[in-house]
Amino acid sequence: MIFIYNDYGGTHTTSLAAAYHLKKLPVNRMLTKEEIMHVRYFNKLTKHDLGKLIFHGVDEDGHAVYTIGRRNNKYVVPAMQELAAILQDRGQTDEKIIISNTSPTVPFVMSIGGFLSRGLNINALGEPLLIMGAKQCCEKIIRLVESTKKAGHAMSSRVIVLENTKFK
Repeated sequence: MIFIYNDYGGTHTTSLAAAYHLKKLPVNRMLTKEEIMHVRYFNKLTKHDLGKLIFHGVDEDGHAVYTIGRRNNKYVVPAMQELAAILQDRGQTDEKIIISNTSPTVPFVMSIGGFLSRGLNINALGEPLLIMGAKQCCEKIIRLVESTKKAGHAMSSRVIVLENTKFK
């Protein structure tokens, strides 16, 4: 299986989701500022990374974990879904692909922090808000990752797109 977490910028909730998925973060307590800021790619990607699949690692079951920032482009996920189906139909891959939207977990304060930090390059103002937002949404992200993994194992479709609206 291949897991792809996606959202607007691809650097905050997606990076946290990938880190939780790969068991690089504790799930039994609130994250510290240091843990959040040391998550690979957290608040480090720029507009030049949008639309790029970022590899985060392989999970305990041997499944690859990626993230992607898609902005407001409503065509990115359907294009990935179509490409995956084409590759599967042509025998290029037999892996199930799960595309999971982390946007519903984003709290307002994280959106503001991301805009200040990534959009305006004002990290001194944006990072504290991002930390606050990450602490607010980490439980939702943990549940989203668990739900994404379960869907991957339970569903029979070769390409699964999860909008995750229940995490709002």
